[in-house]
Amino acid sequence: MIKAVMALLVTFKIINTASQVYAILNFIADAAFYFMPILLAYSSAQKFKANPYLAMTLGGVLLHPNFAAMVSAARAGGDPLAFIGVPISLVNYGSSVIPIILTVWGMSYVQRFAEKISPKIVKFFTVPLITLLVTAPIMLTLIGPLGNFIGVGIANGVTFLNARVGWLTPMIIGAFTPLLVMGGMHYALVPIGAMNIASLGFDTLIGPGMLGSNIAQGGAALAVAFKTKNASLKQLASSAGVTALCGITEPAMYGVTLRLKRPLYAVLISGGVSALFAGIFGVRRFMSGSPGLLTLPAYLGEPLTNFIFAVLTCIISGVLAFVLTLVFGFDDPRENTRTAANADAGKSTAGVKGGFLASPLSGVLVPLEKVKDEAFSSGALGKGIAIVPDKGILTSPVDGIVDSITDAKHAISLVADNGAEILIHIGMDTVGLNGKPFSPKVTEGQRVKTGEVLIEFDIQAIKDAGLDTATPIVIANSDEFKTILFTESERISTGDSLMTIE
Repeated sequence: MIKAVMALLVTFKIINTASQVYAILNFIADAAFYFMPILLAYSSAQKFKANPYLAMTLGGVLLHPNFAAMVSAARAGGDPLAFIGVPISLVNYGSSVIPIILTVWGMSYVQRFAEKISPKIVKFFTVPLITLLVTAPIMLTLIGPLGNFIGVGIANGVTFLNARVGWLTPMIIGAFTPLLVMGGMHYALVPIGAMNIASLGFDTLIGPGMLGSNIAQGGAALAVAFKTKNASLKQLASSAGVTALCGITEPAMYGVTLRLKRPLYAVLISGGVSALFAGIFGVRRFMSGSPGLLTLPAYLGEPLTNFIFAVLTCIISGVLAFVLTLVFGFDDPRENTRTAANADAGKSTAGVKGGFLASPLSGVLVPLEKVKDEAFSSGALGKGIAIVPDKGILTSPVDGIVDSITDAKHAISLVADNGAEILIHIGMDTVGLNGKPFSPKVTEGQRVKTGEVLIEFDIQAIKDAGLDTATPIVIANSDEFKTILFTESERISTGDSLMTIE
């Protein structure tokens, strides 16, 4: 953002590139990129369940002025640099991305080993001692150079593609981002985009490609809201569409386009076409952020036409997805479908509204806003609460009908006799586990009673995959109720009163 402001100030001749004001603003803007290894060390430690302070210390080792001076002297004098006879590559790690991520991943195993072998009475100093003494030399002699080699290879690949087929990669990313998100594989692209910005000053691949895809999700969802006759779907599609335009696509994808299928085809086509446009005109993103309308200032820079092309990318994507969704159509769920299903099962929902929900799990309660998934924590999917379970048994919180079970078996939605539409999502990012830890005990359309087992799951398998087990329980149609009150307990057992809706 500071770089964008600087570009505008230079363009309108308020400052010039030779001034001290420009020089000071420039290093303020570059500071986060230069010290990227330290910042990434912290976030990587969070992901790999490692000590963030030890991780940041390793990032500091890569950037230490003494190490940088040794590398510079070795380069100038032609002398090799080594640690106990093992050669150290003469690499400058400022603004690097891959080396520290790989290092912290390796450090997480060293730390766990140190914790395992250290006596409790001295663990407070032996763990960091062992972790740093083992990891730091390996980082300087092996992991760092390997990460640098990978990073340089990716940068060279980006340069090659930009020079010859600059339109290809953004188009592929724009077309297939929803499929990557479904498998959790989009996280692998984030470091590449950050590395491009750090090393080249801009990103022409990841950001522009995902921008087209995210806006397409919003356009398709809004088209569904425009066309559907179902009041609940209209409300969900409207809010999810706006959220997608702002860069958060999970509510639109899981709640609307993927559920209705044909709108997802419109998203894939529109994302690819708009990203192709961005690739042809070489649209550049100068800062990181969730691609969407709120981060369009990330495309402000030199030349200023770059921003105009980014805006046109959004217009093409959103309008095309909207039109294609209307053309392709979708199977619009009727308002009385669910009521009929309940009636066929022997119980009508007529006149029933409100009541209480029993806890489907036993464990520790967590406010929904603290869940590490913005789709839930923002309230976009509805009001609710989360539970960190201590047993892998999910039971029904209500009497009702099983509306759907995801293909990955990690989430289930229910339509309760009391009028609530309930979504339960076991763990965070567990869609990438492809159903392995989950064993559903019910089928779609089946009537269930409160306390009936819905899904059995392996908590340890989720933890071993490095994923959070926090399980949100949300009321998807929260706006249809005047009040939703949650229990104030810190722990809860299966079957206890979890929330009351009126």
